Amino acid sequence: MPAAPAIPADAGTADAVQTAVAHSFADWHDLISESFVPLHVRSSDPSNFHGRLRSRLLDELSIVEVTATGHSVHRTPSLIARSDRLYFKLNLQLAGTAILVQDNREAVLRPGDLAVYDTHRPYTLAFESDFRTLVLMFPHDALDLPAGSVGALTATRMAADQGLGRMISPFMTQLAENLEVLSGPSGHRLAHNTVDLLSTMFASELDRRPDNTEHPHAELLGRIRRFIEANLADPALSPASVAAAHFISTRHLHNVFQEAGTTVAQWIRTRRLENCRRELRDPLQAHRAVSAIAARWGFVDAAHFSRIFRAAFGEPPSSYRRPAPRTQSAS
Repeated sequence: MPAAPAIPADAGTADAVQTAVAHSFADWHDLISESFVPLHVRSSDPSNFHGRLRSRLLDELSIVEVTATGHSVHRTPSLIARSDRLYFKLNLQLAGTAILVQDNREAVLRPGDLAVYDTHRPYTLAFESDFRTLVLMFPHDALDLPAGSVGALTATRMAADQGLGRMISPFMTQLAENLEVLSGPSGHRLAHNTVDLLSTMFASELDRRPDNTEHPHAELLGRIRRFIEANLADPALSPASVAAAHFISTRHLHNVFQEAGTTVAQWIRTRRLENCRRELRDPLQAHRAVSAIAARWGFVDAAHFSRIFRAAFGEPPSSYRRPAPRTQSAS
C-alpha cells in the first residue's frame, strides 16, 4: 500500500488520522508520490503553492483528503512500469473543479461529482485553481467486479444528483468530514463496506449501458458474476458448473470473461482469496481458525490455500492476520 505521508504535521499511532503539509512545490511532489503512487506534478505558479493531506489507512483502503493550490498530476508509462500492484482511485470533488483524462475520455468534475481511474494506465488530473477533493485508493481485486469492466467507467463523471450518486456522494462526503472516527473494528468494516458500495455503484453504471459495444456480453457477465459471488463457498464451483447454470457452453463462458480481461477460474480464485483476506484482517473474526475461514470460502485443502494465499499477498495467512487491537484511553 502507499506509504504514510512524508511530512507529518500531527504525530500519532498508525491507526490515527495523519496530516501532512507541504510548504513548497518540491515537497508536494514528494508527498503526493509517497502517499499514492509515483506521479509527475506540474504547476503554473510553483512559487506560490500550498497543499495539505489528511489521510487514514484502513486495511487496504487509503482515504486521503487533498486541499491545495491549483496544479496537475500525471501518471506516465515510465512511472507505471515501476509499480507492481494494481490500484483504482476514486475522486470525490468537494470544492473547486477538476478535469480527469484517461482512456481517451475526459470528465469535468464539480463539487459532489465522482470519477474512477486506474493507476496502471496513464492519466492526467488537473485542478485549475484552489480545490479540495477526497481520494480513495484500493487494489483492483478488492472490487467484486472484473477490472476490465471497471475500465469502461474510467474518466466518466458520476454526478451527485443522478442514479446511486444521490446516496453515495453524500456518504463519501461524510467520510471526508469524519476521518478521525474511522478506527478499530468498526473502521475496518466500514472500509470494506465503502468498497462494496463503490462496486454497487459501478455495476449500476455498467447496467445503464445496454449498448456497450466494447463489452457486448456485459449483461451476461453481470449475471454470472452475481452467481459466482453467491456460490463461492461451494467447493464444487467451477467453470463447467457456472456454464451449466447459465445454459451456455464453457467455451462461451471463457469468451465472456476474456472480454473483461480475466478468466473464470482466476476470477473465482481471486474472489475467494479476497474474502478470506478480509476475514483474516477483521478483528471480529480473530477467534476463527485460518482453516475454518478458508473452508468457509471454498478452500478445502489447507496447504493449497496457504500456498496460493502467500503467492497472492506475499505472506502466509497465519502471519497476515491483523494483530489484536490495543486498548486506547479516551482523549
